Amino acid sequence: MAFTLQLGAKAPAFTLPATDGRTYSLSDFKQAKVLVIFFTCNHCPFVVGSDEITRQTVDRFAPQGVRFVGINANSRNTYAEDSFEHMVARMKQYKFPWVYLHDESQAVAKAYGALRTPHFYVFDAERRLVYTGRGVDTPREAAKSKVNDLANALEDHLAGRPLRVPLTNPIGCNVKWDGQDAHWMPPDACDLV
Repeated sequence: MAFTLQLGAKAPAFTLPATDGRTYSLSDFKQAKVLVIFFTCNHCPFVVGSDEITRQTVDRFAPQGVRFVGINANSRNTYAEDSFEHMVARMKQYKFPWVYLHDESQAVAKAYGALRTPHFYVFDAERRLVYTGRGVDTPREAAKSKVNDLANALEDHLAGRPLRVPLTNPIGCNVKWDGQDAHWMPPDACDLV
């Protein structure tokens, strides 16, 4: 079995605490026409460099019934900045328009096969995976981006068209797995395309 969730696969269930003080499960988003789950963190320059373009994508598609859920699975033992306390502070500072969940056990990141931060997963109304990969082509310097693959996938899906590109490689820092070197990747993790 591939490390990363395959196109057409169902979204794995989760129950995780959020920076807003609540706990969320997959079922809490059942009203969403489309659900975008993305693995992110506090410190990665690819995340920091693209958060504002992700915000623009949320602002564009939320009125069309798309919900966005960020999940931080990075080990705080690798990067102290990725602790839950820092997540709360970051959301308070930037007021991002998504729910920000903490996957301390990293079980959800493993279930989805998160490779990098950021790594996006787009699920249809039945919660089947229709797109996975990067948000934009240059996340570290999003202002230089020529392609917003996440926006293109959402646009195509909402219009009822086949996705022009359903699969891309996420671009960013690898997920920081607890007890491993900062650059370690699971042996069965590989490029998506």
